[in-house]
Amino acid sequence: MADNQDKKKQNQINIELDESIAQGIYSNLAIINHSQSEFVVDFVTIMPGAPKSKVKSRIILTPQHAKRFLKALNDNIKRFEKTHGEIKDFEQPQIPLNFGPTGEA
Repeated sequence: MADNQDKKKQNQINIELDESIAQGIYSNLAIINHSQSEFVVDFVTIMPGAPKSKVKSRIILTPQHAKRFLKALNDNIKRFEKTHGEIKDFEQPQIPLNFGPTGEA
């Protein structure tokens, strides 16, 4: 019995959430680029009438983590829709993006 508890403790990860990170950052646009070795996801907030926006956060993932993230997000969306109903996906106007290099990271 004690062996099982010790193994569980060994497999646990202690994750701390800093107060400033816990506040989160609102994003209504994600821009995704990739190279052979990584996926780069830039989160942007675009406000109506504002001629310029900035990347608020950038997350860099290995291809394996990107695929796991996709699966986890898909699973969570399915559970959300089962509880709250289908999420409507309205057509968004094409936003011209003109920042930084594209593709290779």
